[in-house]
Amino acid sequence: MMSEVLKSAFMALFLLAPMAAGAAGAIQFAEASLRVEMPNGNAHEFAVEWAVDPDQREHGLMFREYLDADAGMIFDFGVERTILMWMKNTPLPLDMLFIDAKGVVIRIEERAKPFSENIISSGGPVRYVLEINGGRSRELGILPGARIVAEPPAALLK
Repeated sequence: MMSEVLKSAFMALFLLAPMAAGAAGAIQFAEASLRVEMPNGNAHEFAVEWAVDPDQREHGLMFREYLDADAGMIFDFGVERTILMWMKNTPLPLDMLFIDAKGVVIRIEERAKPFSENIISSGGPVRYVLEINGGRSRELGILPGARIVAEPPAALLK
């Protein structure tokens, strides 16, 4: 009888542990720096997290209540295509920079509304989306035509 109780308790822990880890935000992101070069010659460095797999891209910056001024997240979709984003469960206003495979900013969605489930389209084929604090692109003078220079973190190249 005691062994059945222990066996049941062990199975419950085994089955529930992954769910508890997911609920606690166990999604991990590799980090690296990224440089935005503007056509006027100015440049700015950001420390970004890379969202490269479906779970990471789905989670993104959801539930984050703070983002450093020079931080962000870059979503790599692997191929160029029309990208659809939203702000579900995201309490921060964000600027979304839609970037083609060559690293050129094609379009910027400024100050995306927190918690909105409205679809935000890239407006054409892009490979990446860079999310930074809302208003930051205007503050730094980042416009379509700017170039993103980034090396994926070594952990992603393995």
